[in-house]
Amino acid sequence: MKPFRYQRADDVPTAVAMLAQAPNGAFLAGGTNLVDLMRLGVTTPELLVDVRRLACDRIERLPDGTLRIGATVTNSELAADRTVRRRYPVLSQALLAAASGQLRNVATTGGNLLQRTRCVYFQDLTTPCNKREPGTGCPARDGHHRELAVLGWSRQCVATHPSDMAVALAALDALVRTRGPDGERTVPLTELHRLPGDEPERDTVLNHGELIMAVDVPPLARSARSRYRKVRDRASYAFALVSVAAVLDIADGAVRDVRIALGGVAHKPWRATTAERALRGAPATAERFRAAAEAELAAARPLPGNAFKVPLARNVIVDTLLDLAERSP
Repeated sequence: MKPFRYQRADDVPTAVAMLAQAPNGAFLAGGTNLVDLMRLGVTTPELLVDVRRLACDRIERLPDGTLRIGATVTNSELAADRTVRRRYPVLSQALLAAASGQLRNVATTGGNLLQRTRCVYFQDLTTPCNKREPGTGCPARDGHHRELAVLGWSRQCVATHPSDMAVALAALDALVRTRGPDGERTVPLTELHRLPGDEPERDTVLNHGELIMAVDVPPLARSARSRYRKVRDRASYAFALVSVAAVLDIADGAVRDVRIALGGVAHKPWRATTAERALRGAPATAERFRAAAEAELAAARPLPGNAFKVPLARNVIVDTLLDLAERSP
């Protein structure tokens, strides 16, 4: 590991100012992903600004029913929160499907959103990688890509975003509140992460020195049901081959509202807007669910080693929606 400087910020403005003065610096909270990348030599920050003890560690209900989750709330605390388990089970389920208990005790809400890909070429300094070193190439397209993207990828990068929590938050229309050198702003979770395009090294739309402060989750209709389903190689401590976060609201046998997000298939949590449009107002039947899933996945461009993800994603979408439909009032 290369030498680096460590500083602990006493407040948010100080933390932002510290990092703004260090072009190759990074914020440190739980560090469960960042420190791993530093050990591998993939990331070599000159300065770490510790923000773990800043006042962003609460889960609170706002007057309009929104749930505000502080950026340093741990994954374990969030998954166990009574309001989350009761009103947003999709979020609790996604968190509990991720990593291990020990990691969830340390990993934070803000850090979880900023995880970097687990593509083997990105993590191996002996291989080229456009995400790690722009312009060097993407060997994954012709190499090992079983776990990688089938939607939204470019010739520059076929990596996938690893977070389970982010997929659930995408389906919940969450908003990410940040503070940076230019002040505060709010970014829809669905717009936080980027598709690779010609700049795969940029995972998010955040600017350097911009710190995630909190995530706001709007209230759901009381009749809405939600669920997270994850398909992986092992029962625990494995990243998603395909995951589905779904929120379904049914009235008189028809879909009143639906939100679907997919994980393990793209460079960002993939909001299934085509499927959602096809389902709103339609009968809540297996046939309609399947047709909507197929419409969403028509844009898929699988590589030879991950073509199985397309029918897998279709089946997981259908099964998740059917389960929610059966449990709807």
